[in-house]
Amino acid sequence: MKSYFLKLFRYNQWANQRVLLALKQQQVSHEKILSLLGHVAVAERLWLHRIKGLPKPDLKLWSHYTLDELIEMFSAIDMEWIDYLTTNENFDRELSYTNYTGDPFTNNVESIIIHTANHATYHRAQVALLLRQNGYEPVNTDFITFDRVLLGQLKAD
Repeated sequence: MKSYFLKLFRYNQWANQRVLLALKQQQVSHEKILSLLGHVAVAERLWLHRIKGLPKPDLKLWSHYTLDELIEMFSAIDMEWIDYLTTNENFDRELSYTNYTGDPFTNNVESIIIHTANHATYHRAQVALLLRQNGYEPVNTDFITFDRVLLGQLKAD
């Protein structure tokens, strides 16, 4: 599972960076687009804090962030996820935590890891739709495109 999780989060990092670069190149400042990406970055941090047994980060799950703030946030959290996955082995364990509103839950860490990556993909798709609806051009963040880049079938951009 470890190699799968590492590939999944390397893809997540690649996709996040592609979206951020596209926003920067097109000078996107659309509040809903930036809010969705902020939500993804904060959720990724929140889930990693839970898994690592750290206190809840002092960040709002839904807030407005500038593009520069998002670039910094994703740069840090994407690397922290990859570092965590690289340096740990035991993902098949139960984790008890409270959700953002304080309700108690228990989930397997493997499920949380998969959820976190899928959550980001879901919201990147919403961002792509909003970009197109607002006259911007979304960027391809398909996993298979990432895999082709890894296999050397496409250039990395």
